[in-house]
Amino acid sequence: MNGRVYLVGAGPGDLGLITVKGKELLAQADVVLYDALANPELLDVCRKDAELVFAGKRGGNHFLTQSETNELLVKYAKEGKTVVRLKGGDPFLFGRGAEEAEELRDAGVEVSVVPGVSSSIAVPELAGIPVTHRDHASMVTFVTGHEKEDRAEDRVDWKALAESHGTIVVMMGLGNAGRISGELIEGGMSPDTPAAIITDGSTPKQRVEVTIVSDLEKTISEKKLKAPGIMVIGGVVSVREIIGDMQ
Repeated sequence: MNGRVYLVGAGPGDLGLITVKGKELLAQADVVLYDALANPELLDVCRKDAELVFAGKRGGNHFLTQSETNELLVKYAKEGKTVVRLKGGDPFLFGRGAEEAEELRDAGVEVSVVPGVSSSIAVPELAGIPVTHRDHASMVTFVTGHEKEDRAEDRVDWKALAESHGTIVVMMGLGNAGRISGELIEGGMSPDTPAAIITDGSTPKQRVEVTIVSDLEKTISEKKLKAPGIMVIGGVVSVREIIGDMQ
């Protein structure tokens, strides 16, 4: 009899921000495949005999390719094991969880998702930056800062986003900050639009640097900011001056 796979969101990094259900499943799992962005201390709740498999990547170095990860999920499930796929943030927001769910369904494996607290909302708000605010932004766009490695062109229309007049939250985009800010400005966004870079969000290492959109790349370079990090662009960034850190 096949086992079951649970795609579990680990939250943005703070140990307390995983859901109760996610933590319960970690404690029950026979096998846990975990990502680099999932706080490794969460593994302390796993059973002593649980098999722990690192399936993340650091600096572009994949310990397992996506296809290898998919194959392992299917393999363990078909061995009758309860498997947790622990993913940073939320499994379906730029986490490739939906792709894994598709592969598992195709293989006849039962799969469930346990939503996680997404860093796209949690990290800015812990830094005192609400992604929406009735005085600043009535809409928010979440966007990846880099496209699939096998895609020749970026499908994100940055110039169109510049006209949205809402908050833009850029995930995984620190390395492309210069191009992103350039296209936003070319699309009509004011170079003086407030922006923030937040690294290691929700953890004790969290850093917040407030700047303007035209200086994103310069700020990242001068402050030596490193991934994992997100960029928030829009008037909501100014709210941080009033409410400050919210951790």
